[in-house]
Amino acid sequence: MSVVTSHPPLTLGRTARAYLELTKPRIVSLVLFTALPALFMASGRMPSPRVFWGAVIGIALSAASAAAFNHYFDRDIDGLMVRTRTRPLPAGLLTPPAAAALALGLAWFSWVVLCVACNPYSAWIAMLSIFYYAVIYTVWLKRRTPQNIVIGGAPGASAPLIAWVAVTGRVDLPAVLMFAVIFLWTPPHFWALSLFRRDDYLRAGLPMLPVTHGEPETRRQILIYSVVLVLATLAVGPLAKLGPWTWATALVLGIWFIREAWRLFRSPSTAHAMSLFRFSILYLFVFFLVMTVDAWWRVRGA
Repeated sequence: MSVVTSHPPLTLGRTARAYLELTKPRIVSLVLFTALPALFMASGRMPSPRVFWGAVIGIALSAASAAAFNHYFDRDIDGLMVRTRTRPLPAGLLTPPAAAALALGLAWFSWVVLCVACNPYSAWIAMLSIFYYAVIYTVWLKRRTPQNIVIGGAPGASAPLIAWVAVTGRVDLPAVLMFAVIFLWTPPHFWALSLFRRDDYLRAGLPMLPVTHGEPETRRQILIYSVVLVLATLAVGPLAKLGPWTWATALVLGIWFIREAWRLFRSPSTAHAMSLFRFSILYLFVFFLVMTVDAWWRVRGA
């Protein structure tokens, strides 16, 4: 006798939560946070409310769109991995066309908001970011090369560029430096997680670095990228003309980050991998928080 299982009936609230999950709100929040210092630094004075809120909303919509596209294209492998099998599409809570419609709608609204409130250049960067993340990374790189996280890290680092261009209409060195920080942060952050979830990626057939090159090489690459990341953060303060709080924060957090990476390199363990993964989130949040406060303090009276 077979047992038939079914999902509980979808209520309006549960459907709304499923749609919200497609947008990965926690990731969108972190992406938005990395845009804030650029908004204050770009012109040397406080941006107008129209530009500020237009950039914030436009960036949030573009990041949410990219996340929904990621759910849509990854629905097959998400169902194979323990970490992702309860997501709305593999769990049957929403249909793939619904996810695609949400992703397209969010992209459209992002385009409109950035064009109207800021300028078309920022909108184009946002659209390129969505396309890169959804197609180049999710569809192509993620399934074909262990360098997927490295090459595919650009969209997640694009928020400072979009914010800077939204204010000024051009790209300047400080925006590139903030982009570089997030770009270099991405590999050690995700490779630390992939050490913990190696069996998941192996089951899904994804060529993550621990699967293709082994855990010792992954730990070595984490350490290398961590050192380069810290050097990049130390350059942000002086080159972006920020104050000693940013420099000191970069130094203290950098020492801590390298310590975590070195401990994982010398003493492999799941606990050390997850410790680095969790600290990496705190690291990015605190560094950009201090930059935001530093930049705001400098332009508040301008």
